[in-house]
Amino acid sequence: MSRSIAGKIKINSFADIIGGDDSAVTEVPLSDLHEFKGHPFRVLDDEKMEETVESVRQYGVLMPGIVRPRPEGGYEIIAGHRRKRACELVGLSTMPVLIKKYTDDEAVVAMVDTNIQREDILPSEKAHAYRMKYDAMKHQGSAGGNTFEEIGEAAGESARTVQRYICLSRLSEALLGFVDEKKLPIRSGVELSYLKEKEQGWVEEIIRSAGVVIAPAQAEKVKGYSQAKELTKALLSEILTMGKPKPRKVTFKGEKLSEYFPDDMSAEEIEEEIIRILDEWKGKRG
Repeated sequence: MSRSIAGKIKINSFADIIGGDDSAVTEVPLSDLHEFKGHPFRVLDDEKMEETVESVRQYGVLMPGIVRPRPEGGYEIIAGHRRKRACELVGLSTMPVLIKKYTDDEAVVAMVDTNIQREDILPSEKAHAYRMKYDAMKHQGSAGGNTFEEIGEAAGESARTVQRYICLSRLSEALLGFVDEKKLPIRSGVELSYLKEKEQGWVEEIIRSAGVVIAPAQAEKVKGYSQAKELTKALLSEILTMGKPKPRKVTFKGEKLSEYFPDDMSAEEIEEEIIRILDEWKGKRG
């Protein structure tokens, strides 16, 4: 076996995937097509899915999916999850596929390579996908010094970027969700990925309660305390909320407001009147 399977099954075009005597296009019932185990990429009924549905309705499935036989029957989808969904929405009962005899590790690499070039991939999807491909390549004996480079070359990214995303895969799903929502910068997420599970839970609580955006420098400081086994929840809160004023909220009871404003005034009108009065008071104070 070659040192790495990355180049062996790299898929760039239809011509790449029809080679070999096991690659005849076959119509397979949709009921026999099963999701790839641990598939990290979303299949959403969004605007792009509508475009795919319309294409399938007019022209059929132009690019066959790629599948491999399952020991328990049916086929595991390696490439074509969105096409299968489009076929379901159109009302088709079968989909054209190429049946490949991939090993587990080869299937993982092919699955990642056929999806990673999409433009709408979330950081969490990349993190899980790169982790899956990295583990598959390491299992096949790829030299550690080149694994990040090989993954990056196939995806059009640097080895350092790939390494950062793989670090992100160690984050809790909640923190990864914050990265997807841009509430947690990727660089900060990388530093926080070294924290223990309980410590990451503390970070999640603080982000939710205080609404903080953690800067990379703060995350690096937190990582240092964690590795020195000195991190506590109180210390973490101090680091992450340092210099950030707590939001102020004032609530008036309805009966109190009724003493000053007529009942037919809306909440918005009352708020505007209070602000006007405060502005006058502020002006008189100079």
